Amino acid sequence: MIELLFVACLSADPTACERRSLVYTDITPETCVLGAQPELAKWVAAHPSFAIRRWQCRAVRSGEHDI
Repeated sequence: MIELLFVACLSADPTACERRSLVYTDITPETCVLGAQPELAKWVAAHPSFAIRRWQCRAVRSGEHDI
């Protein structure tokens, strides 16, 4: 699995940030990097009060899922 991990901060309060992620089961890390910006743009369009601060694509290791 590949995870697009990103930090989203409230536009009105840039110090109020949250870690978010989108998990994919059928893509490579390279595909994630190439497709990240359009996916993040869709996420921001659905969450207009947030801005993306940083992002990365990475492999999800077993046992690393949040509860």
